[in-house]
Amino acid sequence: MVLAGDFPQPTQSDWDREVLKIMNRRRPPGAELDLEQSLKRLTSVYPDGLTVAPLYTRPDNQTIGYPAQVPFTRGAAADRPGLGWEIVQLHEDPDAARTRQAILDDLGGGGAGVWLRVDADAVSPADVAAVLSEVIPEAASVSVSSVGDQAAAGRALLDFWTAAGRPAEVSGNLGIDPLGAAALTGQAPDLDGLGDWVRAAQAFPKTRALAVDVRPYDNAGAGDIDQVAYAVATGLEYVRALAAQGVDAAAAFGQILFRVTATADQFPTIARLRALRRLWARVGEVLKAPAADRGARQQAVTSWRVISRDDPWVNLLRGAIGAFAAAVGGAEAITVLPHDTVYGLPTKTSRRLARNLQLLASEEAHLGKVADPAGGAWFVESLTDQIAVKAWARVQSLEAAGGMAAALAAGQVAEQIAAVAAERSKRLATRKIPLTGVSMFPKEDEQPLTDYLPRPPAPPLAGLPQHRDAEVFEALRDRTARAAAVSGAKPAVLLACLGPRREFGAREQFTSNLLLAAGLAWPEIEDAEPAAIVAKAQELGSRVVILASSAKVYAEQAAAAAQALKDAGVPYVAIAGRLKEAGGQAAGLIDTEIFDGMDVVAFLTETLDRLGVAK
Repeated sequence: MVLAGDFPQPTQSDWDREVLKIMNRRRPPGAELDLEQSLKRLTSVYPDGLTVAPLYTRPDNQTIGYPAQVPFTRGAAADRPGLGWEIVQLHEDPDAARTRQAILDDLGGGGAGVWLRVDADAVSPADVAAVLSEVIPEAASVSVSSVGDQAAAGRALLDFWTAAGRPAEVSGNLGIDPLGAAALTGQAPDLDGLGDWVRAAQAFPKTRALAVDVRPYDNAGAGDIDQVAYAVATGLEYVRALAAQGVDAAAAFGQILFRVTATADQFPTIARLRALRRLWARVGEVLKAPAADRGARQQAVTSWRVISRDDPWVNLLRGAIGAFAAAVGGAEAITVLPHDTVYGLPTKTSRRLARNLQLLASEEAHLGKVADPAGGAWFVESLTDQIAVKAWARVQSLEAAGGMAAALAAGQVAEQIAAVAAERSKRLATRKIPLTGVSMFPKEDEQPLTDYLPRPPAPPLAGLPQHRDAEVFEALRDRTARAAAVSGAKPAVLLACLGPRREFGAREQFTSNLLLAAGLAWPEIEDAEPAAIVAKAQELGSRVVILASSAKVYAEQAAAAAQALKDAGVPYVAIAGRLKEAGGQAAGLIDTEIFDGMDVVAFLTETLDRLGVAK
């Protein structure tokens, strides 16, 4: 059977012709775009330079290889049971009794692995054995991580495994990642003891001593290319240090776990996991590591950076997409952060929801039944190639700077991340990167969560700054909420809708949605004469008024409405649309314009200032 066999086979020329037809549909004669210009407008570029073309086809003579074969782009192993992944939950509650029960809930509810964060504001090293007291060591993997004291965390886990008395059966990770800690603390990393940790872990054949955690870089704003580059450069730094301490590449490669992030942008996430395996396999090839260990074992964790505090239920969708992308990308283990992570320590319910997202993907959607389901999708193959090539170039630049440790200490890593983070911040502010429930479609009656446990105060860190994408908008809403708590009413902007609803409806919705991103109220007056608009503004004490309507109505009414408002002493008048739509008579009367692609954060910040809302 030939799919679509009854239809003529389209060619690239056919598609090009349709592109030109659509792109020039409303352009006047003599101003048409050519094909190159049209394709450029249809091509998007990520903050770190990844490009996405409008159409992908199979390149001539290109093959994609097979899963479980070098260079492992399509997956490092094809013999995992059912090709599934390990569901691993993160635990960081300092209360040992609560953590012990949460671990039992997770394992009894479908989880397969336990991950403890051992820090001053999380699980104590002294409590590791207690929280794991009812875990059957050979039935569930156990991993630890730490920022403040990785040695104490690692020793506590080693003691637990030793006490279990079944060294050949236990599995997990000791979490030794000095560069990851250095990225957060700003302190110099100590790699001298890596060999001792590897030798200690070798007593437990199914365990790994070292972790390469890229989450600090993701939370600082790094893009997909940099995350892969930093992972590879860090792993190479560890292998080099181990070689100096008497551990050869064959042993070193089997002792490293890569902890990567999974965002709600599914395709770059899929491609990033595939590219990391490819590059790490290349490093292993050069260092003559065993082929079976070259494929970069990865634990994917849904990105903290993309989680929002406001409308936290949307985080369930972000987590589901991240888990999907990680599974399709071939992660061996996946951790989904609960939707209430920003508020505090997760509840029993939020942990169950996070766990069930993975169970649904694995058991009902059967995502783990197929190896590399994205393989052969030329968009994904292109992204994989782009990330691999550009990340390898970045690795080379880091090596030229003396290696990852030297580049981190010299500030080179921070500078690279800052450039990408600045571009992302610009796109967040203009909503070219939308945040559902935060910058786009926020809830008018947003109610904060109350069912959560506050997190203990975290020790201050002097390394790479850690930020979430939504914080800038959350700060605006906090500012509005504080003002409302003092005055008893939300700060408001009068929305003067000119003409009938069929003329102003679309821009009214756009503008009200924009104002709601800062939690502002928008009392309205519809289809009114200038005098009535002025009366409403005076009644409300409005310092900011926005006109909303169509270009047709603006040409007839905008200048008069703006003039009346200015004469009445309203200091700031804006127009939903473009200033030119109001005509020359409105020049000097309308202070700014509101349109898709504007800097929403700057406008809302200035609006709160004009309303007298305290910072």
